[in-house]
Amino acid sequence: MDADELKAMQAPLKDNYRETPDAAVITLKAEGELGTEALACSVETGKAIVEAGLHPATGGDGSQACSGDMLLQALVACAGVTLTAVATALKIDIKSGHVRAEGDLDFRGTLGVAKDAPVGFRDIRLTFDLDTDADEKMMASLIRLTERYCVVYQTLLAAPPVTVSHTIS
Repeated sequence: MDADELKAMQAPLKDNYRETPDAAVITLKAEGELGTEALACSVETGKAIVEAGLHPATGGDGSQACSGDMLLQALVACAGVTLTAVATALKIDIKSGHVRAEGDLDFRGTLGVAKDAPVGFRDIRLTFDLDTDADEKMMASLIRLTERYCVVYQTLLAAPPVTVSHTIS
């Protein structure tokens, strides 16, 4: 896809969202089924079902997906798609590329071993290794706009309020 095709594809959407802002607000959903035999939760991704379980550092056997890994994978996927779209719009030729996210966790927090240890990622690093002829100025714009428009990145930076509710059947 080139920049003109991308703009043509997105133009009617952008026009609609400008004219009818409420049309741009979409609720994304994720659901999962709790395991009855194991400490697991099966999540439907739309393409497959992923079974998440405990990380080996918390007692899991490593046979199931780790939710922390899934969070980093979502960041990599979103950042990669966003960077590709931004590069296309800016007419930056990316010959090939690799996106990597790494995050540091202190499992003392999630296991309740140390109250001063955070529950969740302490640090996350997102790295792009790109084969491109773009100069430093274009690369700076590419990265800045990727950060600006990447949904997962922005959500992690400025976490929205999350409400929790429950029902009993």
